[in-house]
Order: sequence, then C-alpha cells, then structure tokens
Amino acid sequence: MTAPGAAREEHQAMEFSVTKSVLLNELSITQGVVERKTTIPILSNLLVEAQGSRLTITATDLELSIRTSCEAKIKKEGAGTIPAKKLIELVRLLPEGEIRFKLLENHWVEIVSDRKKYVGMAKENFPALPVMPHVLVKIPAAVLESLIGKTKFAISMEESRYTLNGGLLILKPETLAMVATDGHRLALAETDQKLAGLNGEVKVLIPKKAMDEVEKLASVAGSDALIEFAKDESHLFFQVDHRLLISRILTGQFPNYEAVLPRDNNKTVVLDRAELSDAVRRVSQLADQRSHAVKLAVSQEGIEISASSPEYGEAKENIEKEYKGDPIAIGFNSSYMLDFLAAAADGPVSIELKDEQSAGQMRPLADESYRYRYVIMPMRI
Repeated sequence: MTAPGAAREEHQAMEFSVTKSVLLNELSITQGVVERKTTIPILSNLLVEAQGSRLTITATDLELSIRTSCEAKIKKEGAGTIPAKKLIELVRLLPEGEIRFKLLENHWVEIVSDRKKYVGMAKENFPALPVMPHVLVKIPAAVLESLIGKTKFAISMEESRYTLNGGLLILKPETLAMVATDGHRLALAETDQKLAGLNGEVKVLIPKKAMDEVEKLASVAGSDALIEFAKDESHLFFQVDHRLLISRILTGQFPNYEAVLPRDNNKTVVLDRAELSDAVRRVSQLADQRSHAVKLAVSQEGIEISASSPEYGEAKENIEKEYKGDPIAIGFNSSYMLDFLAAAADGPVSIELKDEQSAGQMRPLADESYRYRYVIMPMRI
C-alpha cells in the first residue's frame, strides 16, 4: 500500500482504463466496509492504486478493511483516493465499456466514458493497512459461509455486551465450529473438516460486521474456493484469491457456552421444519408485540402452538404428531424460533425439552454434515 504522504508527482500522474463490469464487481465488494457516517472524511473514500497491469482498491472503517483488485490497462502508475459512494453510483449509471481515469492536479479525478466526462474530487492521507502474516490454515469457503449463516443471527445487538457482539470461531485439526449467543439463545454449528497444518485448538472472536463480509466474500468465491486465514495479535485476515478482508479481533472472554448446552432434555418431538415455521409465523401474528411469546403444548395428541395478546386476541394451531412422553407446555420467543428455522435445512427438526423452566434445544436432522444445535431460553406465558 502507498504510505500516507507518498510522492505528489506519483499521485498526479496516475492514469488507467478499466471495463465497467469488472470495476463494478470489485466496487460492490467494498460497499459493506466503507464508512458513510464518519467524523474522519478520508474513510468515506476508496484508495485506488494502479500498478503493473492491476488496479487495487482498498476500503476501511479502521475496524474492518478490504482490499481487492482487477485487471486494468495502466497508462501511468500511481495512487489516489476517490469518494466511494459517488464513484459506485456514477459507475453504475455509465454505459458498458471502457472507463478512463486520470488523476489531475490538486487530487481531482477525471472520469471519461463514451465521450462523457466527469471531474470529481479525491483526497489523500488514507490509513495504512496491517500486513497479512503467515497463513495459519485454509478453510473451504462454502463451509465457513454455512457456519456463519447458521449462527450469526444469535449475536447480541447490545453494544454493552461487547464479547457477545461477534461469533466464536473454533479451529481444531479435525473440526471447525462456530458459536454465537446473546444470552437468551445460543447457536452452535460444527462440522468435520481436516485443517492441514493446524496442531492445536485456535479460538478467535469475529465481529458481526466482519462475519457479514466474510459470508459475502465466501458466497461470491464459488463452492470450491479456499479462504486463507491468518491472525496477528489484534487482527484477523481472510484472503480469497485477489480479495483480502482484515478485521480487528474482538477482545474479551466469550462465555463458557458448553456449560449451557442441555444434557438431559428427554422430552422430544420431531416436526417438519417448513410446517413448524409456517405455524409459528401465523400464530405469532397475534402474539404480544413486546415479548413475541408463543406457547408450545406437547401431549400425546401432538403439539399445540398458541399465542395471545390483549390487543389482538388469540391464535392456536395443532400439528398432529406421535409423542409418548409426559405432557409439557413451554413458552418461547417466536422471533428466536423463526431465526433458527430459517437457517435450518429442510426436513425434520427435533425439539428437545426438559421442563417449563429449562432451556429447550432444537436440532435439524436432515443435514448430517453439520452438528447443529440451537438452545433457547424459556419465557413465562
């Protein structure tokens, strides 16, 4: 990366052309990272560097950074910064074909496309990014994307609960797991995965925003792609081909999640995921708007799902299902249930209960490649 205060002539000299569709792909990757409401104006800009036959684009909000690149015709090498939001909006509106960029004096940028000419302002003093250390392990992109999708909805949104504002990634030589909790529910997904070069256990806390961006990177990388993962004392690095995401590590102690995993929930009913999801979604329309509570009453007749509120009245639905245990009635937050059911694989879902005061557990049974558990605290109804 060009250091702040690099030679002025280099900045004035930069000139390159790039295909619209290629540029737009890389600009789109940066949009989740660019800081829009910042007190540091430079963070609203992208650092653009032209060197050799490649154009490198970098965005940062100081917590999370992304660097990506694409093929370009470089007439003069150099670097400068361009306002991110304006650039992507303009590029989207330009016709297909080549777009020419030229850095002018006083850091203005000239953009020419199909005889259309624009001059926009660029700024300097972009912060330097840390250098990626030795790669610790290579993780299949599809596996990491799946683990994030199965857990990130359980992350706490309360800023005061700092260590719960991310997911815990657990790497072992033979397994890969991720866990997230907000204190009211917990999502844990684990899969068997040989991680070559890893000797012991590595645990890292990944901030929610970084998880969102890693999930996006993995999604566009393709099913066979590998994510190179590295870490230093304060940063996590995720590299996929020509794209590098850098995140600050969340510091602090993640709670002992294993202590809250139910061990003797012996009242089990198995329901179809889609059928259960549809029933909970309909019944929850009449639930109390603050608590979102729905009641599950399990008996030998099956399962009755109900909700009521002073404003809207009450709703009940019955799903016939064989059940041989003692009857039990328990309340759960319907939004928490629906979050899990949206992430679970289609097919049977096991609901495992102990008593009205103890946490319930839900497990999808269709996808055998993941051991996926969702623990949800009960509510008074």
